[in-house]
Amino acid sequence: MLRAHKLGHNAAESMANKANTLEALGLQLKTFIADKDAEAIPIRLIASLEDGTLDKLTDGQRAWVESQNWQPAPGQALILPGDSGAIGGVLFGTGGDAWKKDRPFLPGALPALLPAGDYAFVDDTSDSELTSLAWLAGCYRFNRYKADQSVRPTRLKLPAGADQAKVVALAQALYFGRDLINTPANDFGPAELETAVRDLGHTFSASVKVTEGRDLLADNFPMIHAVGRASDRPPRLIDLTWGKPDAPKVTIVGKGICFDTGGLDIKPPSAMLLMKKDMGGAAAALAAAFLIMQAELPVRLRVLIPAADNNISANAFRPGDILQSRSGKTVEIGNTDAEGRLVLADALSLADEEAPDYLVTFATLTGAARSALGPDLPPLYSDDDGFAEALQQAGTDTGDPVWRMPFWGPYDEWLKSSIADVNHISQGPFAGSITAALFLRRFVSEAKHFAHLDIYGWVPRPTPGRPMGGEPQAARALFAYLQKTFDKGEA
Repeated sequence: MLRAHKLGHNAAESMANKANTLEALGLQLKTFIADKDAEAIPIRLIASLEDGTLDKLTDGQRAWVESQNWQPAPGQALILPGDSGAIGGVLFGTGGDAWKKDRPFLPGALPALLPAGDYAFVDDTSDSELTSLAWLAGCYRFNRYKADQSVRPTRLKLPAGADQAKVVALAQALYFGRDLINTPANDFGPAELETAVRDLGHTFSASVKVTEGRDLLADNFPMIHAVGRASDRPPRLIDLTWGKPDAPKVTIVGKGICFDTGGLDIKPPSAMLLMKKDMGGAAAALAAAFLIMQAELPVRLRVLIPAADNNISANAFRPGDILQSRSGKTVEIGNTDAEGRLVLADALSLADEEAPDYLVTFATLTGAARSALGPDLPPLYSDDDGFAEALQQAGTDTGDPVWRMPFWGPYDEWLKSSIADVNHISQGPFAGSITAALFLRRFVSEAKHFAHLDIYGWVPRPTPGRPMGGEPQAARALFAYLQKTFDKGEA
């Protein structure tokens, strides 16, 4: 059924007692921020022992550094004594200037290394807001299911040059996306994902419409229905809109597969273990949407999330089936474990019907993207050189990197089907991320600017500011691009 609410706020039973609301996340973040008038312990970023930083220390502190034989390797901290015996300062090694580009969240290591207290970065840093965000990113813990939910009260006094509201919003969006991905699938299915969207809509007075179950067939979303029909948790298309109708249209589509068994082409256990993160595209889309609405960008925002479980049952869709799509194209199923591009195709067709100015997809779509670029660097696909270059630069500037990959036209031949308009996968082992992107592009013709982001949505090994777990990759990159674009009044 189609359900529309302007300010409605659904409470999903299984998440109601566990989910942090956006307001609660904001309050949690403030526990990591010191009062602006607090006496804070100074932290100095140091590239080398010869960079002049030691000249700013007391004689006793310089002697302490020498006695410890400490070197400012990246991520290494040294606590300095004060005259009274209390902590007098902290040195934090960066190993040079390369960290600003390659490891911008490096200061996120500090909250776990330091005793409780109030701290402040002193001296000039390259980007006080990014350094502050790195600190807050390093404070994040997903402890909802632990008996001990205490947090280490290491607080940061934000630099005078930092926009506190902006830093908190960026961190709030990051925490929001991480929490969504980290929540296990038994507590986070299509209904709970809908609730997260309604909570977001409620916060910013956005409209939310939902098409659920068999109504997906009546409203011509046959591939979303086909992917989700084998689950006892009905599939749905979640549609959020915000902003003035006559503003430039920005539409974000996020893959919302809440759990992926692989379907009849079932995954092995090792591959299924992390499939709670297969809605990472939806989490990234919602994190970006939060930032857009929080900043009140002058756009008409639309977020489309096809939400489903890819389960196994007697009515599951099969390899070799021919599915009708919303666009009218028929799609031959080459493998049921490539379900994400099917639900995205129907959502893209809907988005494209109103010819948005910007149309962007976030999806945990292919293992091939990880083979090409690893877990930290999502591929970016776009035919628009200017858009792609600017979006990639925004990712670099914000510590949320993406890397452009080609829509390589000759590989489009690999999606040919002898009995349908298109096969949704290629039959060979090569270029799986590119062919997935080419499949999606077939459902976009009217959007002025289109980009597809094949994110991983997960940190497999903890690094500074990035604990192991969910990560709404590329959300900040897209927001930074849109903020810069519309601050200039461009479309």
